[in-house]
Amino acid sequence: MSLPHTLVTDRLRAAGCVFAEDEARLLLAAATDPARLDAMVELRCAGHPLEQVVGFAEFAGLRIALAPGVFVPRRRSEFLVDLATSLATALTTAPDGPAPGGPAPDGPAPGGPGPVLLDLCCGSGAIGAALAARLGPGVELHAADVDPVAVECARRNLAPYRGRVHLGDLDAPLPRDLRGRVDLLLVNAPYVPTGELPLLPPEARDHEPAAALDGGADGLAVQRRVAAAAPRWLAPGGRLLIETSGRQAPATAALLAARGLATRTERDGRRDATVVIARKGREPKGRQPEGR
Repeated sequence: MSLPHTLVTDRLRAAGCVFAEDEARLLLAAATDPARLDAMVELRCAGHPLEQVVGFAEFAGLRIALAPGVFVPRRRSEFLVDLATSLATALTTAPDGPAPGGPAPDGPAPGGPGPVLLDLCCGSGAIGAALAARLGPGVELHAADVDPVAVECARRNLAPYRGRVHLGDLDAPLPRDLRGRVDLLLVNAPYVPTGELPLLPPEARDHEPAAALDGGADGLAVQRRVAAAAPRWLAPGGRLLIETSGRQAPATAALLAARGLATRTERDGRRDATVVIARKGREPKGRQPEGR
């Protein structure tokens, strides 16, 4: 490349990039020619998210394909994946057998039907892909998002797991035969109050879609719709895991409890992550119920 590492680093550092050396290495590795490298450095110096510039994000051990303008998966969301992994493992090893979800129409991989997963407001599909990668063959994976560019990214990212990605508003595009069969409903809906959007870092505020960030006046507008939709998609004993903020967690839990779901809140201080888990109806045999 015509731009050596030191020059790229200096340009990035002058633009205010804190981890200029590491970013320079990523840009040099991702560029296909000197002209492309120069263009990528210009984008990064102008404030575009590094992940959008290089075309991928590292998330839960996976390389998630991204496109310009698509929401960048946050490391804090790996906490949701960790919780979902534990729940899915418990479901598939319960004394009464695997979770109640059936196989996909084109059939699961050998080994019998696994849990049915739904990644709602999926963006690039990072959460669904990470969970499917951990659970292995046999899962039935669906995802949905309203952004067509994000949906194209999700289709690339979920293809190795035979995931089906649906384009449309919230749960509107989901197939009817999925109703009442979802074992794990994974949601990272926007929860930033509209009035706080100007306080976000410029990378997010200027280069990620507002629909992926803006949660309405109190940050709960989309979560209200998720709470209303979840009971019709969850299987008996199925779980909804929804990322929220520590400040909003009580309100998020209350929305779900009002729909008859038993809730609990989990927090990870290291990653500054908060997830509300809600359960529909009865527990599978041999499992202890969660508190409300």
